[in-house]
Amino acid sequence: MLLQESIKPISYVKAHAADIISDITKTRVPIIITQNGEAKAVLQDIASYEEIQKSLALLKILALSQKDIEEGRVESVEKVFADLREEIRERRQG
Repeated sequence: MLLQESIKPISYVKAHAADIISDITKTRVPIIITQNGEAKAVLQDIASYEEIQKSLALLKILALSQKDIEEGRVESVEKVFADLREEIRERRQG
């Protein structure tokens, strides 16, 4: 489906809400809603929305990780594993 085909005025959305929801659930193609000729909102299926939210969360984690690297808040793999081994040893003994 072309992007232009998914642009609908709000009056159309009001009149055909049930059909639009059915279509976007099946096709996963979002609808751009216009008001007075201007794009104002996007209507999308819940599965697509959840996927986007998960992707954004992962991107945020990556950005935070990159910031940690740039600011030197990192440990070597060797130190991390040595610390884990020590913690395991202490739990077993203790």
